[in-house]
Amino acid sequence: MTTTAPASVHVFVPTGSGLSFPGLLRSEWIKLRSVRSTIWSYATVVLISFGMALLMSVSIDFGGSPVPADAQATLLAQAATFGVFFGQLVVAVLGVLAISGEYSTGMIRSSLTAAPRRLPMLAAKAVVLFVCTFVVGLVTTVGSYLVAASVLGGKGVSASLTDPDLLLPLLGGALYLALVAVFALGVGAMLRSSAGGIAAALGILLLLPIMLAMIPAEWAAESLPYLISTAGLAMFGLEQFGPSEFEAWQNLLIVLGWVAVSLAGAAVLLRRRDA
Repeated sequence: MTTTAPASVHVFVPTGSGLSFPGLLRSEWIKLRSVRSTIWSYATVVLISFGMALLMSVSIDFGGSPVPADAQATLLAQAATFGVFFGQLVVAVLGVLAISGEYSTGMIRSSLTAAPRRLPMLAAKAVVLFVCTFVVGLVTTVGSYLVAASVLGGKGVSASLTDPDLLLPLLGGALYLALVAVFALGVGAMLRSSAGGIAAALGILLLLPIMLAMIPAEWAAESLPYLISTAGLAMFGLEQFGPSEFEAWQNLLIVLGWVAVSLAGAAVLLRRRDA
């Protein structure tokens, strides 16, 4: 009787650190553009902004009085960026879904296998989401300017796109949309739930300012300028609760602080928890 020696079994143990960061960027770009929610979300942002710019431009009545030349660029900027108030809610939902969707489908395991150190995966998602949202936001604000200019031009209001009083708010609106999307990404990564992440992100952006504005206390009024939506909208001239007490760059720092806290929390929990 003869026996056959068992065949040797080779076990593959990955020794590398996964995909390179450019590879992760390509992977995240493919995932983001291949999801229907991305296309619908960005299309909704564009349509809302164009519609709000048209509505605001048509509704403005100067009563026959000419608009001062030094105020025309600011007026056009306000009309062009008015839709950002509503667009922030849409990109916040998209930011949450960009990562919570992977948890609901189980794709997150494949993503973390490709990036065992985990944090590069989160960074790649943030970079791709930021760039895509900024580009869409810039197209949206510039397009809204063209819509507003076509209407307000007949009312004697015009300004060059290169005018700093017009160009900087347009860039600020696009930048704010991109930062909101990344902030929501961090929220979604922390909660790992589409419903919970969307509720938390929209609550911070929309409900928290309203709640604080309704509280008859000094601390509540003093807290309002430091909220992400209050500071973010003030970056380009949309001031919800009266004139902002900060400069545009200071409001930008406040928004960046919220984004940094969100991503830091997401990074810590991503490293500590299982997929």
